[in-house]
Amino acid sequence: MNRRKFLEKGTLSLAAVSLLSQLPVSLLAATDGKLVKLPIGFQSYVLREEIGKNIGEVCKRMAGYGYQQVEMCSPSGYKNAGFGPLVKYSGKELKQIIGDSGLSCISCHFQLTELNDNLDERIDFAHQLGLKYMVCSGGLGSPDYDKLKKNCEQMNIVGEKTKKAGLIAAYHNHNNEFETKINGRPVYDLLLDELNPDLVKMQFQVAVITLGYKASTYFRKYPGRFISAHLQDYSPNDSTKEVVLGQGIIDWKDFFAASKEGGLKVVFIEMESDPATLRDSVTYLKNL
Repeated sequence: MNRRKFLEKGTLSLAAVSLLSQLPVSLLAATDGKLVKLPIGFQSYVLREEIGKNIGEVCKRMAGYGYQQVEMCSPSGYKNAGFGPLVKYSGKELKQIIGDSGLSCISCHFQLTELNDNLDERIDFAHQLGLKYMVCSGGLGSPDYDKLKKNCEQMNIVGEKTKKAGLIAAYHNHNNEFETKINGRPVYDLLLDELNPDLVKMQFQVAVITLGYKASTYFRKYPGRFISAHLQDYSPNDSTKEVVLGQGIIDWKDFFAASKEGGLKVVFIEMESDPATLRDSVTYLKNL
């Protein structure tokens, strides 16, 4: 190849790169045939009774379905919700059991009282378990703005201590943060105002689609604020009925196109349904 042809070829390559850089994220992600780039996990709460009895067997089964992660619930904080039998294990022992099953655990739910009253011990547990994310499972919202602000100030302190320990704190929403409004704004939006984005990230519960709120809207409006999400889908004919992901009302292509902007690092399927729903939902995501 002579110099002129080399330069012409280089110019065309640069033009192609420039064109690609202007394509929507959703199209770029689809160039290798797969839209979902994130690790896929499941939230342990939906299998709490089984996990409490035999966590190793449950994790092996879920790994067989194609899951890569399990998001645990703190056995100490959830001992009355099926996780009590796991209190006997140290974080290090739980990490070993989960790892032997073929899964990993980088995220765990903690009760707000655990984080406020026993944070040092909970951070030690998190380090033993190999966590990256300590997720507060709720409790910050309030119809009283002064109380909400005070809750967020305390959560920011938790986030600061967590960050100094090399971990990331996050907050998980439920429907009530969207159903409750102050001066016309959902409480969730006020939480985003009051929580320090450098100290407390967010885990988005997509179930609020049944109230008319889309995860992708929040990912684009608050870029970089989110680290993960809980995934559900609901029947087009009955918004109270969970269905396999992809068979319901959520536009998952739009969700994952916006997920990078939102900052997501991992997603967790949380379906209170039969095992087939959990199996078929992860299969859907892997083929999306």
